[in-house]
Amino acid sequence: MFKKAEAKGTIISSATKLFFDLCPCPIIGVTGTKGKGTTASLITRILKRSGRSVYLAGNIGKPMLRLLPKLKATDWVCLELSSFQLQDLNKSPHIAAVLNITSDHLDIHQDVNEYRLAKTNILRYQKPDDYAVINRDYQTTKSMAALTKAKVSFFSRHDLSLDHRRIQLRGEHNLENIAAAMTAGRLIGVPVNIIKSAVYSFKGLEHRLELVKEVKGVKYYNDSFSTTPETAIAAIKAFTEPLIIILGGSDKGSDYAPLGQTISSRRNLKAIILIGKMAPTIRHSIHNFSGQILSGGKTMIQIIKQAELLAKPGDVVVLSPACASFDMFLNYKDRGNQFKAYVKKLH
Repeated sequence: MFKKAEAKGTIISSATKLFFDLCPCPIIGVTGTKGKGTTASLITRILKRSGRSVYLAGNIGKPMLRLLPKLKATDWVCLELSSFQLQDLNKSPHIAAVLNITSDHLDIHQDVNEYRLAKTNILRYQKPDDYAVINRDYQTTKSMAALTKAKVSFFSRHDLSLDHRRIQLRGEHNLENIAAAMTAGRLIGVPVNIIKSAVYSFKGLEHRLELVKEVKGVKYYNDSFSTTPETAIAAIKAFTEPLIIILGGSDKGSDYAPLGQTISSRRNLKAIILIGKMAPTIRHSIHNFSGQILSGGKTMIQIIKQAELLAKPGDVVVLSPACASFDMFLNYKDRGNQFKAYVKKLH
């Protein structure tokens, strides 16, 4: 439809395109399959700690167009940019951070290639005085460096010179997010001691491996933002303690085979609670798992009761569904908020 309209000479725009056209200050853009919000929030935190005026917007923070009247040339804007926002963009940010890109929104995009192609627009229109911050640990993202005219700075979770005991975020995937944010901070000129201070004090975002409560020695984590198998895999790998994971929801066209393989290989995974329409599909992907697999919970109260009965002191219970939420809940926030509300009532 849009292509036909463009062929007839119709000018098509979007809030993101308008913002890029009208923004008077440097833009930092962050994209990836997951981790965008965490990375953008941490970059914003780093810049604020350094005394800079910075605004967080895009899929997180304030709506972009509402910021325009406030912005000055000396400000910074950090944008979390999805594939939808990037798909028709014909400008790129001054600093573009590219995290790991796998697949998502295949219920919307024609295929994974269209999804990944949309992501490349964050780099495609950069200029020689811009900066590209790219994850070098994955060939998909590493190869994207060829698309930009900007100065490229690769980052890796393996290069972090930090005291890992002081990092409050769980999981290797969050080390990648931290590495991206630290690289952006250095490019802007923030001193290393300020960057480290911002990282060590950062507790993460709501619904992203968020510690809700410890009850009778059992820790409950809300990771409702996990709507793909990749994010559930990251959550599973984030814990070495005996783990009970809640999986399932509505379909996004995902491939659950890698999730099934991860489940089969993790010896600390003691039980799986399957929920929602995708429960049979996820169950079919699991082979050679010696732990318990439960299903049948129709409400969040029932689901948490199942987890509570299984959990022993020292265990971790994590809601990391790997699916969208629309079959049982309004959205991922509703799912996470219900989980938190009922966990907080446990005693």
